[in-house]
Amino acid sequence: MNESITFIPFTGLVIIFIPVAVVIGILHQWSLDWKNTIYAVSRMLVQLLMIGYCLSYIFLSNNAAFIILVLSVMVLAASWISLRTIAVDRLELFKFSFISIISGGGLVLILVTQFVLQLEPWYMPRYTVPIAGMIFASSMNGISLAAERLQAEMDRNIDYVSARGISLRAALIPITNSLFAVGLVSLPGMMTGQILSGISPLIAVRYQIMVMCMIFSAVGLSSYLFLVLVRSKIESV
Repeated sequence: MNESITFIPFTGLVIIFIPVAVVIGILHQWSLDWKNTIYAVSRMLVQLLMIGYCLSYIFLSNNAAFIILVLSVMVLAASWISLRTIAVDRLELFKFSFISIISGGGLVLILVTQFVLQLEPWYMPRYTVPIAGMIFASSMNGISLAAERLQAEMDRNIDYVSARGISLRAALIPITNSLFAVGLVSLPGMMTGQILSGISPLIAVRYQIMVMCMIFSAVGLSSYLFLVLVRSKIESV
């Protein structure tokens, strides 16, 4: 497979925003939170354009300390964003989210980069940063779902042990659905990207297996740790 990847001009990229605008129009027509959607899409656009230029610099770095700094910023951002849906005590819960992501997600990142891929040097930016992004983002989403569900169950006067189990199951629903659907309903982003860039599907499949396992593990471990750590906060109320 020697096909080169198709270049997307900015003028062509504008076309994909047409259905986005249609969805925002529907939200506006139904009196839903369409302004927040515009903000989210605009923020996504700015962030991705900025990170595109930043990654070009990061991937050329041979400084381990700099890569660790980048990973630290990612963990801090993920820890804060994971609690976006929590209306109260967000600052107090931040430490639990941070510990959960850096422990659960960090363990998975070490296993993937040092034992599965066996990177040399160990911090190789082109692999470490994107993989860390997938892991920390998955941990973030898992904690967000777990925290929101835990709060909802506790508001219904469900005991902590039962609410904890319900919350962990809720956090794992998206990735579990993905495990069932991958290969049948969907070709995940990383695998699709590799195939589009000309890599053999047989090689892309191996990477995707790694990705699915690492995401499932990161979500499960981080959500579990958060639910365990947050118990002290709940029982002190």
